[in-house]
Amino acid sequence: MTRGFYIGRFQPFHDGHREMTDRIAEEVDEVVVGIGSADASHTVRNPFTAGERIMMVSRVLDELDTQTYVVPIEDIDRNSVWVGHIQSMAPDFDVAYSNNPLVIRLFEEAGIEVRQSEMYNRGDLKGSRIRARMIEGKDWEHLVPDAVVDVIDEIDGLERLRRISGDDGGDATENDH
Repeated sequence: MTRGFYIGRFQPFHDGHREMTDRIAEEVDEVVVGIGSADASHTVRNPFTAGERIMMVSRVLDELDTQTYVVPIEDIDRNSVWVGHIQSMAPDFDVAYSNNPLVIRLFEEAGIEVRQSEMYNRGDLKGSRIRARMIEGKDWEHLVPDAVVDVIDEIDGLERLRRISGDDGGDATENDH
């Protein structure tokens, strides 16, 4: 049995992520999806909580015929031990999937096979662009699976994102409280 690991922030989980999980499921017996930056939420860059992202991803992956696991992975900001941190939080896996140069390097240095795939419609399917469309009131629903739209509606995520992106008139950064 082969188990593949795929990590992302999934803010939100979009059709490019869905395409990637579909491709991974064709190559392995089980798929582990790591919810990166699980400790971050309520900012423009990371508006959704780990639990909300787990709901998004789980509902989408329920449609696959492959066994899946979704696990939160908190940031540790220490690249030299990052892969070990992931291995301590996730089920064992045989191969990692990523197109991120740093992630590829870290997994390879840890002796884990990394597979890359072509990016799917990367021009439109980028989390920052989707979040900007949400804030600006532009169409975004066609860029994410229906289950993700349902979760964002359920948690009133559109309103949250719009409120946290507001300007209070000061020089505050997105991390200021």
